[in-house]
Amino acid sequence: MEFSVISEIFEKMEKTTKRIELTNILVELLEETPKKLIPNVVYLIQGIIRPNFEGVELGIAEKLAIRAISKSVGLPVKKIEVDYEEGGDLGITASNMIKLKTQTTFTTEKITVERVYDTLFKISKLEGKGSQDLKMKYISSLLNDATPLEGKFVLKILLGTLRLGIAENTVMDALAIAFTGKKENREHIENAYNVSSDLGKVSLIVATDGIDEIKKFRISLFSPVRPMLADRIQSEKDVIKKMPEQFAAEYKLDGERVQIHKKNDTIILFSRSLENITQYYPDIVDNIGKLLKTDNGVFEAEIVPINENTGEFLPFQELMHRRRKHKLDEAVSQYPITVNFFDVLYYDKNDCLDSPYSERRKILERLVDESNFAKLIPMLLVKNENEVEDFLENSINAGCEGLMLKTLDSPYRAGTRGSNWLKLKREYRNELGDSLDLVVIGAYFGKGRRTGLYGTLLLASYNPEEDNFPSICKVGTGFTDESLDQLYQILSNKVTIKKNSRVMSEMEADVWFEPELVLEIVASEITLSPIHKTGLNLIRKGSGFALRFPKFTGKIRYEKAVEDSSTGEEVLTLYNRQTKINQEA
Repeated sequence: MEFSVISEIFEKMEKTTKRIELTNILVELLEETPKKLIPNVVYLIQGIIRPNFEGVELGIAEKLAIRAISKSVGLPVKKIEVDYEEGGDLGITASNMIKLKTQTTFTTEKITVERVYDTLFKISKLEGKGSQDLKMKYISSLLNDATPLEGKFVLKILLGTLRLGIAENTVMDALAIAFTGKKENREHIENAYNVSSDLGKVSLIVATDGIDEIKKFRISLFSPVRPMLADRIQSEKDVIKKMPEQFAAEYKLDGERVQIHKKNDTIILFSRSLENITQYYPDIVDNIGKLLKTDNGVFEAEIVPINENTGEFLPFQELMHRRRKHKLDEAVSQYPITVNFFDVLYYDKNDCLDSPYSERRKILERLVDESNFAKLIPMLLVKNENEVEDFLENSINAGCEGLMLKTLDSPYRAGTRGSNWLKLKREYRNELGDSLDLVVIGAYFGKGRRTGLYGTLLLASYNPEEDNFPSICKVGTGFTDESLDQLYQILSNKVTIKKNSRVMSEMEADVWFEPELVLEIVASEITLSPIHKTGLNLIRKGSGFALRFPKFTGKIRYEKAVEDSSTGEEVLTLYNRQTKINQEA
């Protein structure tokens, strides 16, 4: 398949922000693609070459890309740098330079999707001495044969700046339409994706074997399951209203949620956002296999830092010391942990996802050999408000955040949030009802002490129905000099030329970002706003929700995917509770 076909489709996508139009363009592309290449095309659409959990990165710096363009087109590096500074997009610069190309090759061959994909994969595997020169050689080879449009998108993919406004939900809609003729079949495709986290793998099955095979899709080792999530609940009284006569209460620990995959002696760890974090926890790899009484399994647990002398839980932030490449042995020694199990998804060829919670808990109790290092999260069957309140106090006294409440007959619904799991935290009982996890979508340049940094951030919630990020507030308080510098370093790599099509904001920012970073925010009050789009029309036509006096808590939620951030419905719940309290006051 010629790469020019996919380049022309990408060009069309860049010119629209309408989801239906993007879906239709994508359907057109999928129908033109040979079935064996469907996974490759699906990955490239997402700007990746393998599913994210495999951690395959291209590692191409802008300077290397500029040198590769120079080598290919025979123009000086300075000229390329000037064009890039003026336009701000190295993909467009590559296109411009190819048009000005001064050196010619005697033979050129058409670039195919296969060639681009294979070359990118080779680049991702290069490391060590001489790897930079080889990377430049591979990039130049592609650009030598590329048209201006092809060169533009080769560079965008290489640098991770392919921003088409295409989310996973849009890809799944297009797959359902292209290969089953019914958008409603997207539900089965989504279920398979939630179990595997590999849209390329799922796309190949639906394209070649059809929807019936997708319906049979099951969990497999070392392919992480997208985690089941909980709704927030405000009080013990509200818990009783929502839960059945008897339900389970578990301690809610303030740690890093981890999915542990075990096959014989091999242990792989995945974070809540499906990042492979095995390298940061060699102590888990060394010890946990001996404490799990099964050869093969997928378990969920909470990694919590502890004070080794007292056994007390320490704040989640202590785990960040583990996120280092150097002196990891020292960090493991200085920041000990416990692994606290709360669910089992698979063991010895048994898929447990459809088993009720009560059965999964019994299996877990049978399979985990508890020790000082590995424990079961405390659980109690409760029936009334007093029992919930007592257990909540026990949890808080033990250094936990609150409780997780779970219906006994609920299956594990991968990748979904619902009322079968509820979370009750002590701070939910204040007037606003807790912090919110919000997505950074834009920023405003700082002044005074903040000159050269982002002084204020524009934040959004997540709308799961529309799969977009509606704005909710600007925040400029709660930042230390250190956190401002840290956020600037992180966000500088997420700058976009135009506002992402999934971002819903009437406010104009100095800089727009890919919606990829989640921050924890508190505020004094939720108000109605004609400007912000979170919860638009839920209370008043033409108005959404805004936060009054928002403040950054200091927590960057690395472990959270943006799709797990606070929703308009959650904000509505907090708003209604706030209104009720004000009326009673």
